[in-house]
Amino acid sequence: MSIIQNIRERGAWIIFGIIAIALIAFILQDGIGRKRGSNDISTLGKVNGEVINKIDFDEKVDIQVQNYASQGVKREQMIGYLWNQEVDRLLFKTEADKLGINVGSKELSDVLFGNESPFKQEFTDKNTGEFKVNDAKNAIAQIKKGKNKDQIKQIEKFYIEPSIENRIRNKYQALIVKGVQLPKWLAEKQFAETNSIASINFVQVPYTTISDSTIKVSNDDIAAYLKENPAAYQVEETSRNIGFVGFSAAPTAADSLNAKNEILALKEAFQTATDAAVFLNKVGTEIPYYNSYISKKTLQIPQKDSVLNVGVGNIYGPYVDGKNYTIAKILGTKQWPDSASVRHILVATSNPQNGQQIRDDSAAKKLIDSISFAIKGGASFEALCEKYSDDGGSKAKGGNLGMFAQAQMVPSFNDFAFDNTVGTKGVIKTDFGYHYMEVLKQTPRGPAYKIAYLSKPINPSNETINAASTAAAQFASTSKDVKSFNENAVKLGKQVLPATGIKANDFEIQGIGETRTMVRWVYEKKVNEVSEPFEIADTYLVAVITSEDKAGLSSVEAARPQVEGIIRDQKKADKIKPTLKGGTLEAIAASSKALVQKADSLNFNYSMIPGLGNEPKLVGAAFNKSLVNKVSEPISGNTGVYVVSVNTIGAKQAQQEINFFKDEMLNRTRSVVFRSNVALKKVAKIEDNRSKLY
Repeated sequence: MSIIQNIRERGAWIIFGIIAIALIAFILQDGIGRKRGSNDISTLGKVNGEVINKIDFDEKVDIQVQNYASQGVKREQMIGYLWNQEVDRLLFKTEADKLGINVGSKELSDVLFGNESPFKQEFTDKNTGEFKVNDAKNAIAQIKKGKNKDQIKQIEKFYIEPSIENRIRNKYQALIVKGVQLPKWLAEKQFAETNSIASINFVQVPYTTISDSTIKVSNDDIAAYLKENPAAYQVEETSRNIGFVGFSAAPTAADSLNAKNEILALKEAFQTATDAAVFLNKVGTEIPYYNSYISKKTLQIPQKDSVLNVGVGNIYGPYVDGKNYTIAKILGTKQWPDSASVRHILVATSNPQNGQQIRDDSAAKKLIDSISFAIKGGASFEALCEKYSDDGGSKAKGGNLGMFAQAQMVPSFNDFAFDNTVGTKGVIKTDFGYHYMEVLKQTPRGPAYKIAYLSKPINPSNETINAASTAAAQFASTSKDVKSFNENAVKLGKQVLPATGIKANDFEIQGIGETRTMVRWVYEKKVNEVSEPFEIADTYLVAVITSEDKAGLSSVEAARPQVEGIIRDQKKADKIKPTLKGGTLEAIAASSKALVQKADSLNFNYSMIPGLGNEPKLVGAAFNKSLVNKVSEPISGNTGVYVVSVNTIGAKQAQQEINFFKDEMLNRTRSVVFRSNVALKKVAKIEDNRSKLY
């Protein structure tokens, strides 16, 4: 993330001041690869006995959340991602330890200073692209005097250790993958099958000839099917299901009218206010005041044309904008480009995240003035940017920020970029420090407006909130189990909505949204228990735990949607098969009132048949040599029951040589083995305490 992203979004500041030589500080520490002590505050989990320490884990989460804040990544998403990453890391560590795989001192040097070096960006010549290995190594001598243990710890944990672990993982996976070989006979068999074709005649009786309503599928039928096919219906992780009803505490019509009257009482004062910013700061507004201009094309507001037509100095509203009543006041208009590009050199004064001073204002002003004077005298902008700019994200590009739209920058930065013509240079100040700027490019100009918004929320009254809260509490108190819960919902005319597949570590519930508190309740209580009301957004929700799907073989209830149709078709097949009578396809077709059909150019490795769909059993029968010119027994397919007679089985012209085919087949097999962490997870002993600690 670059400084300019902070300017755009007021987001988190990148950890400042970690210079290139600090990146390899840990090399001089004796504790490379050291293990944590036994005095951890809490254990987030264990993988094959190896502890995942919660303090260390939270530190990684915090840094990654900060790094990806501009992308909208949420903390709970990062917790899940990093947990899986930690589990994978420890799984491979266990296997690597068993096999004695490690990284020696010479290999460590290759990792740190070779093509995979984590320091490559910091020590690469921007002009030639050459990685300055000697510069990196020479920096080690300076690091011996460094005493910033926090920075060294961070670099070790987030750069060095992952690089070493990645090398060990690559060695382990290479060992496994290279051990996979393909027998010659298997390659030749697959090659022959791939290049074989068949022609068949067949009779089909579709399952649709029997009405679904005549076939009943019982729970015992489903249980028997699951027992016969356990591998296909395994539940990897326990989940629970709930039903819930809602009691709305959203603003009523009366609440909306009260909010409208509140803003109307301020309308005249807003109209006559000489300083809109001061007025809005005094009375408060839901839409922050942006002291710059925004183009008509960029403006995203309700009733935009009506607002802009009132003219400078006038107001429009109140109108509804989302959950607010808003009055807009046009403060000014200009002709501005929609987008602009600038380059800049930032001399920072403070870290906007923690307020820590980087340099005092006078020192920053003196430095930026010197930079400005030097550029006016002919000094290279790029060279000065590389040497002095504190915006790590743009300095590698000579300070160039690329094209950006209006209102993405803080006001003073935005004004300079859009209010000046291309080629203008100058110094401006923002909350981040001093910037030397040059306008590089602009799109054609059009109308832009400075608008102040007086915006007040449409909030529910205490009476509205109390009514919803009371109704929800009464419902919860009279509902003791699933049966009474459903009966009470019917009495109130409320629909019980389902939410299924809730897992212990979820942060969201389908149909409800983010509600970690509710998820924890679901797992703290037992099936059939009813909750107290949960206040979520503008609704009070009451829930009942309806069932649990435990890890292992799927329950009948959970599997029914998946297998009911399959079992129904099986029962239909049992009814159809006795009706298929006759020694020839023609006789069978006549007895079943069907037609004899033909399918040509069937391929053994392709189960899709034009007009029929996916029918692997039918394709398999087409290559059964014992059925050449003979009639098969009835075959239960995906869409109906089939009787087949094979006409020919032959070979087509091969599209590639067998050696190329064997190489491709071997690579496909190895690619499956490469994902060995899936298999390792199944046999590992994993203790997951996230649901208890988050």
